[in-house]
Amino acid sequence: MAKNYLKQLLVFVAAVLTGCTTNMDYHLVGEGSGIEVIYEEVEVPVYVYEEVPTDPGLVWVDSFLQPQSVDGVDILWVIDTSGSMNRYDEELMAGIQAMLLALPESGWRLAMLTNDPSYASIESQFPLVPGDDIVDAENMYNNMGRGHREEGFDASYEYLVNNEYAQTWLRYDAALLVVFVSDEEEQSDDHFPTVDGYISWYQGLRNGSAFLSSIVNIDPSESLCNTNAYNNGDRYIEATEHFGGQIVDVCSEDWSAGVVDAASRLEPYEYIQLTYEPIEESIRVFINGALNYDWYYSATDNTIYFTVIPGGNDLVEVGYRYFPDEGGDTGDTGLDTAA
Repeated sequence: MAKNYLKQLLVFVAAVLTGCTTNMDYHLVGEGSGIEVIYEEVEVPVYVYEEVPTDPGLVWVDSFLQPQSVDGVDILWVIDTSGSMNRYDEELMAGIQAMLLALPESGWRLAMLTNDPSYASIESQFPLVPGDDIVDAENMYNNMGRGHREEGFDASYEYLVNNEYAQTWLRYDAALLVVFVSDEEEQSDDHFPTVDGYISWYQGLRNGSAFLSSIVNIDPSESLCNTNAYNNGDRYIEATEHFGGQIVDVCSEDWSAGVVDAASRLEPYEYIQLTYEPIEESIRVFINGALNYDWYYSATDNTIYFTVIPGGNDLVEVGYRYFPDEGGDTGDTGLDTAA
């Protein structure tokens, strides 16, 4: 799930016990030459502070933003068609076939276009629809326009906004999923010289039901590629992470797992698999910041299942404590904001 939005918190717990004790107070009343001593009982509060130790383990929060309920999905594969990408043709077709098999039986449309904006603006193939198969996908890929500019952000904008043919089939009441595929950094300098600019524009589409995934070069320390750092798809990754989308190493021999997960994200979440094995009694679920009880935890698959499915655009956060594996990843120590 989402990649998701992960958070780690520091928790401090203290209890204050309040008690009272009785002291004797007195004052003098003078009348004439005589002195009368009057005693009165007064209550003086005494505060006893007791520190309550925190539970053991680290704290983690898994989160996701529930998609809006939509009628269908329009899918764009924005593909780097420069010469260096020819070596990935087999993985590309396998990834698209995996998505075709994972999509529902109706309601979707899928198009492919180059990440060269000048060709994306004039691409004129009708999308794949339910009933089409990998042979149809191969024909679309072989016949689409090709260029050498590696500007996925600008290409998607040109197709969605300025391509007249695209307006004949795009549905503005459907969800939108854009899948970027490239072995180079995103290089748009026309509409979107900054990633924030692209995020701001894209998140305004389809009433918030717009999703991203990227199949790109990732950090060399984690990638199967032997690449230089400047080839990393950092701009693609930053935008995709903002929307909680899937990021796949372009050098992976099998893109299908990430592609299938991207397709599944278009449906409302009925469960969330946790990142770590929690201390069960520490689990707390929040929906839009309010404590929620409509769920149960399954230790078998380390998953929270919702008995009442969260609504569209609900922010769901699952916090818990866990014991890190000895020598293993203990997670980020900072807070991760949900998209």
